[in-house]
Amino acid sequence: MAEAAVARREAVVRTLRQQVVTSQEELGKLLRAQGFKVTQATLSRDLARLGARWVSLPEGGGAYELPGAPVSAGGQEGLRSVHGLVAFVEAAEAMVVVRTKPGAASVVAAAIDASRHPGVLGTLAGDDTLFIVPKKGHSPNRVQRTLAGLWKKALHS
Repeated sequence: MAEAAVARREAVVRTLRQQVVTSQEELGKLLRAQGFKVTQATLSRDLARLGARWVSLPEGGGAYELPGAPVSAGGQEGLRSVHGLVAFVEAAEAMVVVRTKPGAASVVAAAIDASRHPGVLGTLAGDDTLFIVPKKGHSPNRVQRTLAGLWKKALHS
């Protein structure tokens, strides 16, 4: 039983770091989609044990935040800050490929992850290349256009 609780809490942490979660109901659905059986009481205990807290978002509403991983970390400002590291962004069949300066792919990937971009499921970084996997319903072309537009705007500001 303890192993299941540890695995579930790790999934909670992963989920809260990958996306903005605005309710325990939403978190429950996300965890159930990952194969976990959870109740509201279980989620409440897990969130308390992890030190998660409810915070207000600048754009309105609120979300759960973990210690050391603020929900507002990054955002578009974080993405703009790495524009100088990006060489090009190109959409492929099922993902987006980003080329960076040597050694910078993990920095750019971390900025994308921290931004909690609504169209990004996750990133995978090498040395100077990273891959972005779009969420279901978000095309690689759409994610590419959004990021390229944001980085182009940062170049001209």
